[in-house]
Amino acid sequence: MNNIPEPIVPQTDERENKINLKKVVFKFLRIWPWFVISMIVCTALAYIYVKLQTPIYKISAKVLVNDEKKGGMVGQGELLGDLGGLLNPKSTVDNEVEVLKTRDLLKKVVNDMNLNITYYSSGKFRDVELYESPLNVKMVEPDDTIRTTLLTVIPLEKGRIHLINEEIDTITLINQTFRLPGVGYVQFTRNLKAPITFKEYEVKITSVNSKVSALLQQLSVDISNKQVTIIELSLNHPIPKKGEDILNKLIEKYVQGNIEDKNMVADSTIKFIQNRLIYIGRELGDLEGHIQGFKEKNKLTDMSEQSRLLVQSTSTYVNDLAKVETQLNILGSLQDYLKDSSKNKRVLPSALVPGDVVFNGLIERYNALLLERDRRLLSVTDTNPYVSNLDEQIVNLRADMLSNIDNSKRGLEITRAGLKGQVQGAENRMQRIPEAERNYLDLARQQQIKQELYIFLMQKTEETAISKTSNIANSKIIDSPQSANVPLSPQKSLIYLVGLIAGVLIPVSTVLLYDLFNNKVVNKEDIVRITDVPIVGEISHNDGLGNLVVADSSRSAISEQFRALRTNLSFFMKEEEDKVIMITSSMSGEGKSFAAINLGHIIALSGKKVLLMELDLRKPGLSSKLGHNKKDGYTNYIINSRSEIDNLVIPLDIHHDLFLMSSGPLPPNPAETLMSAATTTLMTELKKKFDYIIIDAPPIGVVTDAQLLSKHIDICLYIVRQKYTAKEQLNIIQDLYQAKKMRRMGIVVNDIQQTDGYGYGYGYGYGYGYGAYGNEKTKDTIFQQIKKKFLKS
Repeated sequence: MNNIPEPIVPQTDERENKINLKKVVFKFLRIWPWFVISMIVCTALAYIYVKLQTPIYKISAKVLVNDEKKGGMVGQGELLGDLGGLLNPKSTVDNEVEVLKTRDLLKKVVNDMNLNITYYSSGKFRDVELYESPLNVKMVEPDDTIRTTLLTVIPLEKGRIHLINEEIDTITLINQTFRLPGVGYVQFTRNLKAPITFKEYEVKITSVNSKVSALLQQLSVDISNKQVTIIELSLNHPIPKKGEDILNKLIEKYVQGNIEDKNMVADSTIKFIQNRLIYIGRELGDLEGHIQGFKEKNKLTDMSEQSRLLVQSTSTYVNDLAKVETQLNILGSLQDYLKDSSKNKRVLPSALVPGDVVFNGLIERYNALLLERDRRLLSVTDTNPYVSNLDEQIVNLRADMLSNIDNSKRGLEITRAGLKGQVQGAENRMQRIPEAERNYLDLARQQQIKQELYIFLMQKTEETAISKTSNIANSKIIDSPQSANVPLSPQKSLIYLVGLIAGVLIPVSTVLLYDLFNNKVVNKEDIVRITDVPIVGEISHNDGLGNLVVADSSRSAISEQFRALRTNLSFFMKEEEDKVIMITSSMSGEGKSFAAINLGHIIALSGKKVLLMELDLRKPGLSSKLGHNKKDGYTNYIINSRSEIDNLVIPLDIHHDLFLMSSGPLPPNPAETLMSAATTTLMTELKKKFDYIIIDAPPIGVVTDAQLLSKHIDICLYIVRQKYTAKEQLNIIQDLYQAKKMRRMGIVVNDIQQTDGYGYGYGYGYGYGYGAYGNEKTKDTIFQQIKKKFLKS
């Protein structure tokens, strides 16, 4: 008995890694037409996507803010000195960023530009938004709650328009008011700047709040560098010019609001001073009338020289006392103003106590907090934590200002007491002058005090008025709104690149997913990875309908593959007594009978006498494939061993050295029939009459019949059909091989599709290229190859 040959095991070296890479590349190269088609389709889809998307442009602007904490543009206080600084509450850049993003400010922009009404014209791929529409919607009497409404407008002749949507279908006139459901009373007006160039237009009407929310998402307000006071604004919009106008309007409303805040402080100061002027003017008028009456009653035309000198000597004391009285009067009014609960949330008049820098600073801080609180309340409620924190700061500042006023009043009262002592000394000296003149001096002193206070208030009124007229915003545009030349989205180059990548990834992922979920044997690697049984033959796909593909003078590739199998078998069956070949498989349909017929024929062509034995006693098919229906066969001999073997053997017309022994009548117990002693006798006799015996056995993966024949055979050829045999079924071969249940084993791969790249680069290549020498064929062109691919698919 010969030794079992060592299995052929692939070598894992550097060469194998290169071969694997070639195999992967070949796997994708063989489906290159699908890559081309996929990339063309995906690029076309990317093109359509780009056309369907509305281009969005980025509009940018920069605003410089005067922030005293960080520096910035020259402040108003530096331009106008103390007068301008009176009305300039401090602000920070961070606060201004929040102001620019408030809903109230954007609502003013939407209302001024009617942004809640959008106009569209029909395009080839999508509706295009219009900035200047030939027909404009005028809101005559809008509803309290406006519902988003789409309206199709078709211009007609003689100033008529046809309006269509889900709720109305009517014809109206331009400038005629009508009710639009969900919107209110509106009318269409003609914009002569824009000609009517389309058959129909689309109008979208939304609520102001909805449009404000949309603008908030499109608007970006940031500070790129915390070290500077520059605010960067950007807006994403499909119409560059409209986007620029929106940003310009936003900045305009912001500047206008900033000036209004400053004017509010100035108006509060002027109002306070005017009220005091009316009161002081009334007192001064009454006092002057009393002096006039006193002089007429006492017939005083002029004071004596002594009295005149006395008045002149005490004028300094009187003037100082008047200033102190004025300051005490103002502080008293401010104290009452702060204690009045109805005025707690109103700005204070500033710079009424010019000598007290600390108090003026407290007033400016107090007014700034009140204005900040008003801004915040535009977008949040008074229960907001930030607003609550502002309220707490305002209360603390009010307490600080009241404390400062008390301290200032105590100091002024001490000063006033000293001045009154000096004035009292002068009055004692005045006791020596006549009584009439003394009374007159008292009235003159009171008149001088009132005049000083009145002049002071008039001066502050003029200063405040001048400051108000010189109010400028704390910010200015340093980079006007400008749209980018290239749309922000869609990014055409990126989308086309994604389309190309998708065109490559779709075939790649399809192949990889197929390999991942495929459980069938596809290539040689699937076999050698699972079993150590060597591959002794590879048979390509048979395009014909017949089972006999080997002819006497055939030079086809499949004929050469069977010749290669015959040659490989000669290395396994070197001894003269090695004659029996069994062909089996895992299941039916893998090509056992096909391989048996053609292998027998190719061996017969070499001058050997070959017998084909049909020993599939459960589902025989070899006889029918050869066109023989003789009922006598193997089972007849087992039943009656006296039967003549020559009567059971049928010569075949295929070749004079090729014979057939059919299965005979199907027995009820196939396994026991194969195990009978008559089988051994039969095989011994047949070996004497034939050079080779090829047994067509039943599938070994279904029944055990083939294993029962193992003692009679010299080699077992296991048929594996590409894309038909399951990978798990290769474990059957490995189990048989490891358990040594078969004397020799070899695998024959059947029905190999050359386009599947089976065994690429492994060095076997049985049959590939055979039959071409001396019988060359013209190579197909690329288009012919693509056509064949489609027809095959």
